[in-house]
Amino acid sequence: MNKHLVPAVLLLLALGCGPAFAHADAADAAGGFLAGFLHPLLGWDHVVAMVAVGLWGAFLGAPAIWVLPVVFPLVMAFGGVLGIVGVPLPGVETGIALSAIVLGAMVALAARPPLPVAAVLVGAFAIFHGHAHGTELPGAANPLVFSLGFVLATGLLHALGIGFGLLVTRPAGRIAVRGMGAAISLVGVAFLFGLL
Repeated sequence: MNKHLVPAVLLLLALGCGPAFAHADAADAAGGFLAGFLHPLLGWDHVVAMVAVGLWGAFLGAPAIWVLPVVFPLVMAFGGVLGIVGVPLPGVETGIALSAIVLGAMVALAARPPLPVAAVLVGAFAIFHGHAHGTELPGAANPLVFSLGFVLATGLLHALGIGFGLLVTRPAGRIAVRGMGAAISLVGVAFLFGLL
């Protein structure tokens, strides 16, 4: 093998390998804090919906900018408890796909409902997200520790949406935020068709 090719091959092999969590706590391997934190970040359905909540909150301005991102994880935790204890909820995956479609559309269409209506809409979708992740919780996991990681990551995704959503104060930024909402809605449509 060419001596100049060896470093390139080694670099490609290193980039192709996943992280080795050799020092991760055994509880995380069974569904602890780290597993809970990573779970929402690795599911695009969750990522786009959480970003949409932050975007919409920023688009609506105060107090929605903090109310919507607080309502979602609180109600999501309730939905998670329902999933953990085995309370059935029909159409969970459809509800998750619809959350991306509807929340993205709210941003794309510059919808400005009264705050209680927006909060109820966000909360309704949060139940589906929480239920799905509650039922997926590994059997050996500590539900409280897993949930803390999950809620923290969800909050960070909301913050990412808020950060991007703050661009609405500029004309070009408003177009970019609404475009991001449209893109999220289209991702939701793709998820919905994937369920069929």
